[in-house]
Amino acid sequence: MKTLLLVKEIYSEGFKNLGNIIVRNYFKAFLWFSIAMFAVVLYAFIFRLATGFVWD
Repeated sequence: MKTLLLVKEIYSEGFKNLGNIIVRNYFKAFLWFSIAMFAVVLYAFIFRLATGFVWD
């Protein structure tokens, strides 16, 4: 729980002083897109491990 609060604090500090609303929204959208892509990669890796993928 402490880690989640730290991530939340870093997130809020990172976007607090951005002035332009377009830039702020762009970076927020890019953050969520990056998290989604990382989740897809993590899912694919775990799926390969679970199905017995041969690592040659």
